[in-house]
Amino acid sequence: MKYLLPFFKKYKKESILAPLFKMLEAMFDLIVPLVIAKIINIGIANGDRAYIIKSFLILIAMAVMGLLSSFTAQYFAAKAAIGTSAGLRHKLVEHIQSLNFAKLDEIGASTLITRMTADVNQVQNGVNMFLRLFLRSPFIVFGAMIMAFSINFKISLIFAAAILVLFVIVFGIMFITKPKYKIQQNRLDTVTETARGNLEGVRVIRAFGKENDETDEFKTQNSLLARMQITAGNIGALMNPLSYVTVNTAIILILWFGAKYVNSGILLSGNVIALINYLSQILVELVKLANLIVLLSKAVVSCGRIGTVLDTESTMDYGDVTTPDGGYAVRFENVSLKYHEGGENSLTNISFDVKNGETIGIIGGTGSGKTSLVNLIARFYDATDGKITFMGHDIKTWEKGALRSKIAVVMQKTQLFAGTVRSNLLYGNKNASDAELCTALKSAQAEEFVRQKDGGLDAVIEQGGRNLSGGQKQRLSVARALVKNPDILILDDSSSALDYATDLAMRTAIANLQKKPTLFIVSQRTVAIEHADKILVLEDGHLAGCGTHKELLENCGVYKEIYKSAEGKEDGENE
Repeated sequence: MKYLLPFFKKYKKESILAPLFKMLEAMFDLIVPLVIAKIINIGIANGDRAYIIKSFLILIAMAVMGLLSSFTAQYFAAKAAIGTSAGLRHKLVEHIQSLNFAKLDEIGASTLITRMTADVNQVQNGVNMFLRLFLRSPFIVFGAMIMAFSINFKISLIFAAAILVLFVIVFGIMFITKPKYKIQQNRLDTVTETARGNLEGVRVIRAFGKENDETDEFKTQNSLLARMQITAGNIGALMNPLSYVTVNTAIILILWFGAKYVNSGILLSGNVIALINYLSQILVELVKLANLIVLLSKAVVSCGRIGTVLDTESTMDYGDVTTPDGGYAVRFENVSLKYHEGGENSLTNISFDVKNGETIGIIGGTGSGKTSLVNLIARFYDATDGKITFMGHDIKTWEKGALRSKIAVVMQKTQLFAGTVRSNLLYGNKNASDAELCTALKSAQAEEFVRQKDGGLDAVIEQGGRNLSGGQKQRLSVARALVKNPDILILDDSSSALDYATDLAMRTAIANLQKKPTLFIVSQRTVAIEHADKILVLEDGHLAGCGTHKELLENCGVYKEIYKSAEGKEDGENE
């Protein structure tokens, strides 16, 4: 709630006016049974048609005023609820952007999606209904009871008993269902994660014929969610029948005792009708109050889940260094990396240094730690042990913005955003001119296919680059990185979908840039890195070799094996 209140306070006026107009509507509702009672007791009993018409016009006027009050209240309540949830959602996005990769991995993408959509919507609905009903429903319930006592004290004791029973029903069901809603939301996280995995991996699933297995897995997770929802729903469904049984029993008792009092002249028939109307109002409002409590229970659970994310703090601290201090561009000193506490090392005791402007190749088998190593250079993760020096300073002392401004990373999994070629490239530098964009495209060997597309730089890119081939996506990602004009450029296996000629042309163009960056190339191909100034060979998270292509062929068995394997593939392809 501490995160919700700051946004809620921005709508003080709406938060006051909404319940006030609802109270005004409630006052009209409470007066209606008295007017009806007078119509019966005076107008109908005396055959006074003029009094009946006058009272009927009063009822219409109150209905119109009540309707206007209701519309006004709902407008202010909706404005406050939507504004509050929008602010909360912005806060969530801002906080998520501040978290380091380790924390994002710990929370999970599906959980974050659920928090930002379903949970925020639950909070929005809870705020909306709270402003509309938290004063109106209790006011109607107790107001109707007071009005009933003003009519007849003895019969009104039935009201008090009925209200007590209804409160036990409402709060008892709420107490039972509240923990189930929390479990239900957690189940929703799992279903979202399963669906997300299926959508992202649909090509692989179909390639291996695993559609039925994934369908069965989704059915299992969805069934668990459905069972939890049905269980909570069945318990919640008891509220209406139990409430109606209680109220109808009270109505029968009122009619029974009311008939006796009417026959004995203690009570007028119109007053009996008024009592029944008040009881009906109590029923309606208690059902609304019950639904409000259930909705608020869900909103409180969702608010707690959102708070869990907002309470999660980044484990990375940054310093205030903004300028290089000479020395090596990057230096690793006995660096190790462990992603999870208690897990195995992904990197162990890695040491090397890189001078400004050098080209560094990184090679190794699948799972050898290549991506983990370049993630440390960009400080997506912090080393578990050892020290990393970046441009003369400990990497942990750099200011976050200054560090990021000097590094551009083309990740192993290319990511393009829905928009245009231009909008995607401007992620690298929002102030880049068209000439700079075209230069970057040319260096990344993407100029030709972009020019052929309708609109050129303004050609439409679908979410994730679905309307592009794998090679086109990789080249656009490289161009986006080049637009940034970085001091350090990391290409994490970003040419795997390119043919050798295009890959060579792109690497040559990058090497001939006016401002040549310090280049890290992660690749499975020895041909892509054999001209590098230095090659790092990784095996099971250890540095198996470090040197030039020629040196490694002479004294690094792992590199020699990779090279021979690549040679065999190339010969096979040439044949």
